Amino acid sequence: MKKKVLFTASIAKHLLRFHLPYLQWFQEQGYETHVACEGDENVPYVDKQWNVPFIRSPFSVGHIKAYKILKGIIDSEQYAMVHCHTPMASIVTRLAAKDARKKGTKVLYTAHGFHFYNGASLINWLTYYPVEVLASAQADAVVTINSEDYNRIKEKGSKKTEYFLIPGIGVAKSKFFPVKHDEKIKLRESKGFKSEDIIAVYAAEFIHRKNHQFLIEAILKHKEEFPNLKLLFCGRGVLKDKMEALVREKKLESVVLFMGFRNDIDEIFKMADIGISSSKQEGLGLNLVEEMMCELPILATVDRGHKEIIRHDVNGYLFAQQSESEFIKYLKELYNNEQLRKDFGKESIAIAENFEIINSLAVMSSIYKKFL
Repeated sequence: MKKKVLFTASIAKHLLRFHLPYLQWFQEQGYETHVACEGDENVPYVDKQWNVPFIRSPFSVGHIKAYKILKGIIDSEQYAMVHCHTPMASIVTRLAAKDARKKGTKVLYTAHGFHFYNGASLINWLTYYPVEVLASAQADAVVTINSEDYNRIKEKGSKKTEYFLIPGIGVAKSKFFPVKHDEKIKLRESKGFKSEDIIAVYAAEFIHRKNHQFLIEAILKHKEEFPNLKLLFCGRGVLKDKMEALVREKKLESVVLFMGFRNDIDEIFKMADIGISSSKQEGLGLNLVEEMMCELPILATVDRGHKEIIRHDVNGYLFAQQSESEFIKYLKELYNNEQLRKDFGKESIAIAENFEIINSLAVMSSIYKKFL
């Protein structure tokens, strides 16, 4: 009889975006794989998919229902390991697996970026910090993807729990790679762009944390200094309509373009010149790693996650949060200097190699083997 493992996350999209290689690895090792999440999307490499009504907000009585359903699943299925992801789903999972742990089930939690961090709001610290510290005792291991999170939870969390720092959850080099100049031009032509355009790309969900408005307002004040600039926003989200309205209001439609959710995001990165992020906080910044693998220099905010992947003045620039002057200064340097973009891009590839899926999977599989 096969041993079973369970992955949990708030929504199926999270598992689809980040964890398929790990589910595949478990199947190849002979395990029966289960996932528990909310969403109708079918997750590959899974023998059984449970629909659990996880809620992302910390302030909801709906967590009780999710807990009861998940506890019933965990108690009946007798998993060898449960690996939980996303903040609230992970809290619910660790509580639901409490009895199973006493019978030998191992519980791992991957923090993709704690909501408490240097510079976070007081409400975030009051809401999430004490809960995560207490909940660390309900896991055999806590896995982090940046140094700040690792150092904090290792120091403040339960001393009975083991802590690990891994190089992100991995990017596939087979999909994200640089192309030659001719191929870049062909990609641009196929998507309606010109060879002389200087294309900057920001791939991010339209939510407050990603801070698209900062970029729009900064470009508005300095658009004459960047006559060939095209800033591409790739993604969807609750603030997309608002940002589109702002761009129309400021008559920036020829500079700031909304590309929507892309199944060809690798081609967008390959045809671009600069990767950008104005995010207020990231656990790591997976899209930036993907852009780096496509040989792009990066211009991003100072942030715990960005600092893991961007070396200032080596493969790009880090600018202070909300600093329009720094952002414009560094954008000018990249915009006006093709050789600098190339030099930074080569460094980007070298750094991004550390975050390839083969490396992340190797580290994570050694952690799995340790507990299994």
